[in-house]
Amino acid sequence: MSSTGESSSAVAVEDLTKAYGDTVALRDVSLSVAPGEFVSVVGHSGCGKSTLLRVLAGLEDDFRGTATVDGTDVRTEGGHRVGMVFQEPRLLPWKTVRENVAVGLPRDVDPDSEAARERVDALLDRVGLSGFEDARPSELSGGMAQRVSLARGLAYDPTVMLLDEPFSALDALTKYEQQDFLLDLWRDSDLTVVLVTHDVEEAAYLSDRVVVLGGQPGTVETTVDIGEGRPRDREEWLVPYRDRITTALGVE
Repeated sequence: MSSTGESSSAVAVEDLTKAYGDTVALRDVSLSVAPGEFVSVVGHSGCGKSTLLRVLAGLEDDFRGTATVDGTDVRTEGGHRVGMVFQEPRLLPWKTVRENVAVGLPRDVDPDSEAARERVDALLDRVGLSGFEDARPSELSGGMAQRVSLARGLAYDPTVMLLDEPFSALDALTKYEQQDFLLDLWRDSDLTVVLVTHDVEEAAYLSDRVVVLGGQPGTVETTVDIGEGRPRDREEWLVPYRDRITTALGVE
């Protein structure tokens, strides 16, 4: 694990406890993510994985402990640049692809300006969707729709990208394609990535480290460092990492 010092971490969480009424979702969670690092969070349903992302995204402000992005408290409005990609693309069906991406632009950017249009079109080119700017969501495949969602998250020019099960609804082949696409995008940028996934092999394949949450409320059970360089294949090297993660999850 990287240093827990907030100043040297893109993401730092210390003794985070989050409850919804009488239900405690997370208890005393501490972790840090170094700038440019790719970290996955795995755990059984109900252990607070998505809650952790919501806290980091600034969507939850009623919690104990501290959570910072780039050294700034996540409860400080506008103080940190975070992009968020959800399990479902959540595209607006009445808007074009270009218009859906423009939804993610900073509030001080006029979405109808030439500069905004150029930025959105550049992002669509970056995610391999040039030529689909005027398409509607209903005309896209599942993988294409998720790329639009990713471009929308990038429109805010984030330093940290948070992904909540972004490939879980895709078929296996499309999932593999999107995983490799995400890795290429990450390698070509300065992004720090925090990915929540139920897919243990996905976590091992993509990540520098895998944080295992367990229990209800969720706590950090262990962290698995993935000691393989990149590029990686999907062959036998995955097995020991998968086994270490599933053992931490209590899966035989």
